[in-house]
Amino acid sequence: MNWLSQIKPDMGNYIAGFTDGEGSFNVSVKKRIDYRDQWKLTASFNISQKDRVILALIKKEIGCGTLRERKDGVVYYEVTNITSLKERIIPFFKRFGFLSARKKTNFSIFSSIVEKMADGEHLTEEGFQKILELREILNEGKGRKRKYNLSDCVSKEESSETIRKTVSN
Repeated sequence: MNWLSQIKPDMGNYIAGFTDGEGSFNVSVKKRIDYRDQWKLTASFNISQKDRVILALIKKEIGCGTLRERKDGVVYYEVTNITSLKERIIPFFKRFGFLSARKKTNFSIFSSIVEKMADGEHLTEEGFQKILELREILNEGKGRKRKYNLSDCVSKEESSETIRKTVSN
């Protein structure tokens, strides 16, 4: 029996509603000199809250992720493992969807990014750039400034080289 079919509809809908208001789908970019292309992409789903009990319940129901506590008492439920995102988080929220248009849009973009990363597309110049382009519109309009954006991670020379490779293939 599939793990997802074992989740009762009232619990699944509760978690989806809670996430609709408090959850976030993100893709972070970190500069890493020890990486081949100097950039590390991390897709993450998280919910932060002061109530550890609710987050522990969500973690148990979904069956993956970690709980971390900040010094100010805020607890994070976070999933960053690509396999867990692809096999647990995405199927869960496809079954128990969101009501808000903004969360539906962000989830759709995030799902596309996770699929590309699971397929290893982020390891190619072209795939990396496509993921960064999708990231630019993920959570758009939230007023948050990103440390690195598309133009920081992909130089114009790389972009034109990607175009040349695409055109010549």
